[in-house]
Amino acid sequence: MPHLIEMPRQAYDRFLRDGLRELFDEISPITDFTGTRMKLEFGEYRLEEAKWSERECRQRDATYSAPLRVRSALTILETGEIKEQDLFLGDLPLMTTNGTFIINGAERVVVSQLVRSPGVYFTASPDPATGRRLTAAKLIPNRGAWLEFETSNKDVLSVKVDRKRKIPVTVLLRAIDMQDESIPEDERGTNDRILEWFKDIDTNEDHKYIEATLAKDSTENRRQALEEFYRRLRPGDPPTADNARSLLEQLFFSDRRYDLGRVGRYKANKQLSLVDAPTVRTLRPADIIAIIKKLILVNNGKGQPDDIDHLGNRRVRAVGELIQNQFRVGLLRMERVVRERMTITDPEETTPSALVNIRPVVAAMKEFFGGSQLSQFMDQTNPLAELAHKRRLSALGPGGLSRDRAGFDVRDVHFSHYGRICPIETPEGPNIGLIGNLAAYGRVNDFGFIETPYRPVLHEVGTRSAELVGRFLAEEVKDGSGKVIGKDGQQVDAAMAAALANAANDRIAVLPFASTETAYLDAHSEEPLRIAQANTALDEHGNIIAARVEVRHGEHPRMVLPIEVDYMDVSPLQMVSVAAALIPFLEHDDANRALMGANMQRQAVPLLRPEVPLVGTSMERQVAIDSGQVLLAEEDGEITSSTANFISVKYQSGREVRYPLLKFVRSNQGTCITQRP
Repeated sequence: MPHLIEMPRQAYDRFLRDGLRELFDEISPITDFTGTRMKLEFGEYRLEEAKWSERECRQRDATYSAPLRVRSALTILETGEIKEQDLFLGDLPLMTTNGTFIINGAERVVVSQLVRSPGVYFTASPDPATGRRLTAAKLIPNRGAWLEFETSNKDVLSVKVDRKRKIPVTVLLRAIDMQDESIPEDERGTNDRILEWFKDIDTNEDHKYIEATLAKDSTENRRQALEEFYRRLRPGDPPTADNARSLLEQLFFSDRRYDLGRVGRYKANKQLSLVDAPTVRTLRPADIIAIIKKLILVNNGKGQPDDIDHLGNRRVRAVGELIQNQFRVGLLRMERVVRERMTITDPEETTPSALVNIRPVVAAMKEFFGGSQLSQFMDQTNPLAELAHKRRLSALGPGGLSRDRAGFDVRDVHFSHYGRICPIETPEGPNIGLIGNLAAYGRVNDFGFIETPYRPVLHEVGTRSAELVGRFLAEEVKDGSGKVIGKDGQQVDAAMAAALANAANDRIAVLPFASTETAYLDAHSEEPLRIAQANTALDEHGNIIAARVEVRHGEHPRMVLPIEVDYMDVSPLQMVSVAAALIPFLEHDDANRALMGANMQRQAVPLLRPEVPLVGTSMERQVAIDSGQVLLAEEDGEITSSTANFISVKYQSGREVRYPLLKFVRSNQGTCITQRP
């Protein structure tokens, strides 16, 4: 089982290690408005030591933070002179070892947000007039203008740029026809070129989408299309070819204004079968053409629309990414101030510190930790409440849903939640289904998708593998000379395993068995697989002994032969959250009562005399350790003294450490925290 507060800690470490570097690279270099006077670049950054410890910050009502300094270089472009300086960019709040932040002496938790992943989505809905299924597509970037494609009942494909007026999709196609510079401007984006791109795709005789769209399109070449594109997006301004070209460039092909993000590029590549490098974070003309091709295919019934509530299409914005987005806001405000100052100050006199005003950065961080919907006063009623708060997933917040507009589908339990989001633990009332909890074994991968572990069910094994002993052979095995080493159906013992090392093949077919390894899968990877339950009958060597096995295949339960099983659950507790996993005999509980039980455990006040429960579920120890409310030894050692206030430990390495115990400390909820040796 992963550490229960691994998610926020890893996310914050990633922000300190990579997120800050990305932000400084994004805004660097900053030049003045003319680009001829000065240039400011940011280099290496470092976090210094925190002024006070966590305990002192609580006592002083201070923020647990560390000064952030960055190396800057100001180049005077006229003379080539470079002035270097270390800049102080404010105090950055630090995460405590327990995954919380101490802001003005109070412990706060930044709740992870569950949002629609950047990428391309295809949806289908019946046309009210004809009843025919029409497909729409959305290209959602991490930052920048949305593209929304639609199909009309007259087979015309149109596109909306950033929720503005609709334009025929061929206008956009003509405008982006810029790959081949050898073709004269007036010959680009012609009807013949567009028809050539789609000749293998638009093959349905009853519905010629590109021809119908061209008939609706009043433009004839790239120049006219650019002007029409500009006219639709900027209705008041007079359109010129240069203005239109720079608007298109800025909207989709400039990395300052448009960012698909690493995740968006990964999802787009997967959805459209592209092979773009993960570093290509802007749009390319080929991406738009690929989206329209897939749109036509889905309209013709040759592809499936996406399920927008599937967890493969929703990702977690953990604490690191949320802070990074807010820090970006502060840096962009700071950049504007720097550019204004560059224009009015004397290049000879100025220094980096005179140009940079850190107030916007400090204000952005204060605003996030003090006022964001996702930065919350930690629920500290008891250790379980604290742990559950750090593992919470919210669909609300900036860039997310609002509880008034969220429908039933978004709130409902989805089959892809299995092992990732708990189907039981969610609040009752207006937030039901919008706030969830990470399942006990779930973890978040680098792209922000939730993964859950499974045991691979293997059908063959290497001749030198440690897992060979105890297997049943599925075929006769011979050595290089043709001598039979083992017969079909025979169980491998240690002597036979040694002999099989000389087998003619490197791998041997065996009857299906559950491996001791684990593999983490996200929701999309899991969909085509057949996954058995954790209580599937196995012998002592892990071989499947049932004649037929109950499996999950996508959203359908099925009975299959053992040879068809791909993976197996690691634990029956895998599908529920930590709080629900503490309920004994959960499978005999009604779902509504289990929901209340899981929520009410978090409201239990601590006991004066804690006692061991008569019935447990094996999850209690893990919850106590990972909640951060118990002291843990760092390595093996000997306790040299233990009093009501301190525990002293002499470790094997020779160092002696004295740990102070918490005595009658007030928690955030006014309950009493006292540690006893």
